[in-house]
This record gives sequence, C-alpha cells and structure tokens, in this order.
Amino acid sequence: MSEFTLAPTSTSSPPGFSFDLTHRNALLAQSAAANNPTAKLPKALKTGTTIVGLVYSNGIVLGADTRSTNDTTVADKNCDKIHYIAPNIYCCGAGTAADTEKTTETIASQMELLRLNCAAETSRVVTACTLLKRMLFRYQGYISAALVLGGCDVHGPHLYQIYPHGSTGKLPFTTMGSGSLAAMAVFEEGYRDDLEEGEAVELVKRAILAGIWNDLGSGSNVDTCVIRMDGSVEMGRNCVKPNEVGALREKVQRSSVLDMKRGTTAIIGESFRKRSGVGVTLEDVVVTEMET
Repeated sequence: MSEFTLAPTSTSSPPGFSFDLTHRNALLAQSAAANNPTAKLPKALKTGTTIVGLVYSNGIVLGADTRSTNDTTVADKNCDKIHYIAPNIYCCGAGTAADTEKTTETIASQMELLRLNCAAETSRVVTACTLLKRMLFRYQGYISAALVLGGCDVHGPHLYQIYPHGSTGKLPFTTMGSGSLAAMAVFEEGYRDDLEEGEAVELVKRAILAGIWNDLGSGSNVDTCVIRMDGSVEMGRNCVKPNEVGALREKVQRSSVLDMKRGTTAIIGESFRKRSGVGVTLEDVVVTEMET
C-alpha cells in the first residue's frame, strides 16, 4: 500500500440511497407547520433572461436581452449575454451570470486547445455541445447555466439548447430563460424553414422584445449575433434600444422658476472662528534620523 493511499474505514457510508437530510427536512416541515417566524426556509432562486436562437437558410441567428437582475433589483442594464466559444460558434447564457461566464470561458479554452492538438481550422458545434453537457451533468445542476449554443461547421448550421442538468436538444429554433414563453410565441407564429437572413434577424428581434415587454426579469436592449456558413460573424450589440429616453428628455422644457439664482436666499450674518486645540501642528512632529 502506498503512503498516499487511505485505508478503508468502517465509518464510510454504505452504498445506496442517502438519508442524511431526513432529520433536517422533518425540522423544516415542523417549523413551517407551526408558523414559526424565526424559521428560515429555503427559497427558490429566481433569475431573469430571454435568450433565443434559430436556424435560417445560410446560418444561425442568436439573440439576447441585456438586463441583469439581483433578486428584484436591476444590477446591470447593459449586460452581454452572448459568449464566444470558437470563431464559428457562439453561445447565449441564462441563469447565474458568474456560472454562464466561467462555463463558456472554460469550454472556449478547451475548444482552442482541441483545435491546436488536431491542427483543425474550425471547430465542430457538436463537440462544444458535448463538452458543455458533460461539464454541466458532472455538477448535477448546481451550475446555473441554461445555454443556447449555435454555430456553423462543415456539416452546416447547428442549434442546441442545453439545460443546467446536462440534457440537450437539437432544434430549428429555441428559447430559454424566464421570458422564453413570450419569445416562443413569436417564433411559432413567424418561423419558416426558408427564412432569409434579414427576415431571421427581424424575427429574433421581435422575439427578444416580446420577452422584454412581457417578463419582469428581462429588459433593456436587444443583442443579436449572425453566424454565416462562409465563416463570417456579425455582432449586433444594442441593435434595438426600446427603452431609450434621450430624445424624450430633450423635449422636456424645464421651467426657469426652478433655477435658484445667486442671492435668492438672504444671508443674515457671517462669522469666522479659528479652530484651536484640535488637530496636529508641526510642533507636535518629532523628526528622527533614519538608521542606515
């Protein structure tokens, strides 16, 4: 036996189901039944986002809103939710912002290393999907990252939806996030298999706007990403600003009555008193030679 090998102990849990939390769950149920005001019951974490994607005749169009929330507070009004995976693959993230950022950064790094090892010019979309689903399944849903993965490779355009527990689905169009129902209604009404690029981009914008107007967790602006079969990518950062109020504010004429001119408030008197006995003066400073 190696010195680094741990000897088996008799205190190890037996195989099978674990009932370690049975006592805790009973206490929680008892506190809830007794209406105990001091009992802190676990609450579900509410996140808000609208992310969408669709396949059109020559590529993929992804879209997302830009609102980041902290419970009921808007934490960031211009958050970027479309993440880089590879030059031909991008990913929209919903859920916890830190989880989506670090998950996509990790997979992007692995995809870069894979391209270098295989001497490949482009990455396959199914490879990114497999790496993402394996990572999320390993953590059993504790990474709060719901993703819409899209890209174009040698086999054509591909669109995947990836759930936090690791389950995936390949679809012609998909929506995720708290505003997904409103966005899906727009897709089901306007999607066709032969959509051109302009029509696809406008449909994605309408879907995101539906989530912005009908979901409190979604809001601010619309971001789009067009991935074409020729390898080009066009990012539409803040391509739609439905809440822009700059032009409205310029039309508001502020009354001059609210401008307080100098001397409006009368000064009854002025006095100046020198402070004494407070603070440090040069006389209180002791200068000592520095040891060399």
